[in-house]
Amino acid sequence: MKEKAPNILLLLTPKNFVEYLYSDFTVRQAVEKMKEKRYSMIPVIERETGKYCYSLREGDFLYYLAENHLSFSSLEKHPLSSIPPSREIKAVGISADIHDLYGTILDQNFAPVIDDQGVFIGIVTRKKVMNALMKEGEK
Repeated sequence: MKEKAPNILLLLTPKNFVEYLYSDFTVRQAVEKMKEKRYSMIPVIERETGKYCYSLREGDFLYYLAENHLSFSSLEKHPLSSIPPSREIKAVGISADIHDLYGTILDQNFAPVIDDQGVFIGIVTRKKVMNALMKEGEK
C-alpha cells in the first residue's frame, strides 16, 4: 500500500511570518515594502476579509512605472489595484498534498495557501517542496 503524501501544512510558513501587501495600499506603500524586504514577488490580500487576491512581481511594478512615466513622489496618488499582475500566481487549498503542488510550484517561487473561504493563511516555498520531495524519494 502506497503511503499518502504529506499535507502541505507541514511545509507552511504561516501568515504572521510572511510579508504581504493589502489591496488598499498605494503603489508607493507597496514599493517601499518590496524595497525594504527585497522581495521579487509578494502576495496581495484584502484587508477586511483576509482573502488572497493575487501576487505581484517586481517586474509588474517596473512596467507600471515605465508605462505611466511616474515619479516616485507621485506613487502615493495611485492605488495598488492599478497595477495588473503579469502572471496568475495560483493559490492552493489547505487540504493539498505535496504532489498536488508539484506542477504549480515549478513555475512560482512560492504558492499562497488559502483556507476553504479563500482566506490567506501563509505560503509554501519552492525550496521546502523540493526538499520534502527529495526526502520522500530517499525513503
